[in-house]
Amino acid sequence: MKTGILQFKPIFGKVKENIKNIENLARGKEFDLLVLPELASSGYLFASIDELEELSEFPEDGLFCNALRKISEKKNAYIVSGFPEKADEGGKTRFYNSSILISPDGRYYIYRKIHLFYEEKLWFSPGNIPLEVHRISGRGYEDVGIGMMICFDWFFPETARALALRGAQIICHSSNLVMPYCQSAMSVRALENQVFTVTSNRTGREICGGKEMEFTGGSVILNPNGDYLFRASRDKDELAVIEIDPALALNKNLNSRNNIFKDRRSEFYEK
Repeated sequence: MKTGILQFKPIFGKVKENIKNIENLARGKEFDLLVLPELASSGYLFASIDELEELSEFPEDGLFCNALRKISEKKNAYIVSGFPEKADEGGKTRFYNSSILISPDGRYYIYRKIHLFYEEKLWFSPGNIPLEVHRISGRGYEDVGIGMMICFDWFFPETARALALRGAQIICHSSNLVMPYCQSAMSVRALENQVFTVTSNRTGREICGGKEMEFTGGSVILNPNGDYLFRASRDKDELAVIEIDPALALNKNLNSRNNIFKDRRSEFYEK
């Protein structure tokens, strides 16, 4: 299964330019599954609710999500990307830091970030959709379990574990990482759950309203043994595709006597 990451620097507030950059990077590439960064449509460093209102979109008809649908259909591939989601809930508009999984036939699934980082709490509502695993099939692969988490979710091991217990074979991890730990820590997340992980991070620096953030790039793909299959650069736009066998993530045996799920003693884990 051809699994890829697209790492780039979204330009804040320039949705059409970001779409064009994604299209250019994807041109001439073949993949079955492609993972893009967190908030890939908008950029990250919001300074007002008006900015968030302008740059958020409904997934069913938003400019960015529709552009991804076209790429997905053209490439006959699944795409996962972060974007600022606008939702109408009981007559009230809410905003979520969300990830969308788009299938070639136009169907889509949404995950809303449950662990908001730092000043994201000023703008976004915490996710309210349970962690789910979605089944995908395509050229040369069938019924593969896909889970989504977003950036700071990695800091909470329960997130990846819950996805693995629900049948995730590949965890798609759209990110805007600023701390230096995640790319190394994902080796543990992959190993302890015996899953593939795909962390697609952004690059560059954003300055807005007297605030500044620098993002760490270095997107990574890991196998269920915690081995690095790919590491991106810190500062370059790139799209890399790695051939993986998702069936390897179905084996939860470490040896003839230890199974990482059957050996769990959950009765001792409660606080």
